[in-house]
Formats: sequence, C-alpha cells, structure tokens
Amino acid sequence: MKNIKIFACPTAEEFTQEICDCLKLEMGKINHQKFSNDNNFVQVLETVRQKDVYIVQTTKPPVNERIMELLIAIDAIKRASAKNINVILPYFPYSRSDKKDQPRVPVTAKLMAQILEAAGATRVITCDLHNPAIQAYFNVNCDRLTAEYLLEDYFKEKKLEDMVIVATDAGSSKKAYKYSQFFNCPIALVDKRREGNDDRAIATTIIGDVNNKNAIIFDDEIDTAGSMMETVKVLQKFGAKAIYAGATHGVLSGPAIERIKNSGIKEMVVTNTIPVPKEKRIDNLTVLSIAPFFAEAIKRLNEERPLGELYYNV
Repeated sequence: MKNIKIFACPTAEEFTQEICDCLKLEMGKINHQKFSNDNNFVQVLETVRQKDVYIVQTTKPPVNERIMELLIAIDAIKRASAKNINVILPYFPYSRSDKKDQPRVPVTAKLMAQILEAAGATRVITCDLHNPAIQAYFNVNCDRLTAEYLLEDYFKEKKLEDMVIVATDAGSSKKAYKYSQFFNCPIALVDKRREGNDDRAIATTIIGDVNNKNAIIFDDEIDTAGSMMETVKVLQKFGAKAIYAGATHGVLSGPAIERIKNSGIKEMVVTNTIPVPKEKRIDNLTVLSIAPFFAEAIKRLNEERPLGELYYNV
C-alpha cells in the first residue's frame, strides 16, 4: 500500500480501525470537535499533500449531523491538497428518496450525490444501494459493494436442510431467486394485498411451499421491521419449521428491536454498515463485519486492480 491515508469521522472509528487492521495501516490522525455554538470543526493532524485519502463515515443517527461532519472533513482534506478524496459510506444516506414518486417532493439521494461532489469527493464507495440507479446520480466514480456473498457464506456454514428462500413481495423476487440459485433450493413469494383506505400492505398468503422448512428472508435493510413481521406471521401460519432473516443494513429504528426480540425469527443477521449499539444486540440478532470487503476495495484501487470480483463474484 503506497501514498494512502485513511481517516474516520467520529462514529466510524471502530469500522475504520477494522479496515486499517486488514490493510496493516495506521489510522490517520484527525480532530473532530464541536464548539459551544453547535458548529463543527475539523483539523487534519498530518500531511495529506498529493496522497490518496479515504474518509469513512457512518449514518448513525442523527443522520444530518453525520452528513455535516463528513462534508467539513472533505473540505479540510481538499484544502490540505490531497490528490484524491475517496468517501466511504457503507450505508448511503437518504437512499430511499431515490425518485420523484409524489408531486412536489425532492430526490434527496441525488442531492446527496451533488453535495458530496461539490464538497470535493472524487470517488464514493458504498454498499447495497436501495436502488442501484443511484450510482448514475454521480459524475464521479461511485462503487457499490454488496453483502450478498457475506450473507451467503454465513448461512452456508449453518448447513440448514429443507431450505426455502422467501421473497417479501414481488419486487424482491429477483433477489430471492439469486439466493435460491446459490443455495440450490426453492423460493416462496409472500402475497401482499391492500386492505381498506389506509394504503397499508397486508401479507395474506404465500405462493410456494414453506411447510416444515427452514425459511430464510433476505432484504437490503431492516428499518422498523414492520414488513418483516408481516412476512413472519404468514410463514408461521403456513407451517415454517424455523425462520431466519438476513439484511445488509440494520437500521433498526423505532420498535424494530422489540419486534425482532418478540417475533418468531430464530436469527436475524445484519452487517455493521450502520453501528449497532450494545443495547440493541439482542440474543437473536447477529452482526457480521463487512469492513474486510471495504479494505479489499481500497487495496484493489491502490494497486490499480479491478473491483469486479467484489461486485459480481466472478
């Protein structure tokens, strides 16, 4: 590894340290502080002139605070004459606001891309975007890693028999099919219907056989876990032997932890793209580290090698 510095924003220090340990590098020295008037201040404490700099940030709440920390850090690094500024955002903020699907609403994911570029980012590395088209919002390189292989390897080691991959709705059937190909097992599709005028989707039945099978639900993220619980109820109703779930991003907001704790899910598996505090680490929640994937991406970029193997497992 040559001509490289890796820095962490305040909530990303543990994740960044994992990356640095994988690469056998020291984490860069940077000072983040907040003045009494609530203004943020950042100072880079070592030279980055003409170096390839990586700045890591999480989206641990409050998200808007994380964004300002990152933007100010990018500006400080740019003014210190860095050659390249690579932003690592394991969970891209506002990624669910990716299209204009109602009158007079913003496309905040694109706004985020524009802001990062304006601040000085020359590359963004993220993971499992809500919509892959978000990559096209950037005029600089945007690399999208995936936790798919990490989750596959984890469940493969469990050596579950009589497996079935469950798609929570028609939109997730393509992803479920890819997992079913890897595990060489069937898929099932939850049928959701609208009831009443509250525009709430209710899971009513399931297409496929889950009776006496180990059902695994895969998703991009778990937020409040409301949709997940609807799927779990249907799987229980139709006789699933055990229910597992895997997701890249454990947002776990609001009632999510209580719902998972009291649900029929035997094990929920997420990655650490968002820090999961100790109070949320309940018995049936497993957190896998995806930091080594980001470390490998940094190594490949530094060595001018392709990232395709990290995206497509080719």
